[in-house]
Amino acid sequence: MGDNQGYDPKRSRVNDDTMMDFIRGSVTGDITEVPGIGPAAAKKLANVEGEEGITNTYQLIGKFLMLKGPDTDTNKVESFEHCEKFWYWLQAMGISAHRSAIVKAIAQKVNGLLPGVYDPDLYEDEDDEEE
Repeated sequence: MGDNQGYDPKRSRVNDDTMMDFIRGSVTGDITEVPGIGPAAAKKLANVEGEEGITNTYQLIGKFLMLKGPDTDTNKVESFEHCEKFWYWLQAMGISAHRSAIVKAIAQKVNGLLPGVYDPDLYEDEDDEEE
């Protein structure tokens, strides 16, 4: 499995219960509350060269929302492109594992706050197999 394929929610290896606990629960701010972010990923996000680091969940959500644009007259950043941008941003920050889980968790959390930001139906297929 190559990591250069972009966001695919089926590659999220986070337990469904863990994901739902995060989506339904309150945000504490502890970046490791985000499914897929452990101590190593937290350190990478906090120590970004040439950019302010991401040290809490609120900042990570803010970064996700920043990537929802810019819109132009000919292109509006929709859910698919938005998730791709976040996935590749995480890759650029040195996050080498669980990127799809992180994108899925943040996208679904934000979609609960701002309905329409994430459209999981874009990723459905006929066999809808979970890995």
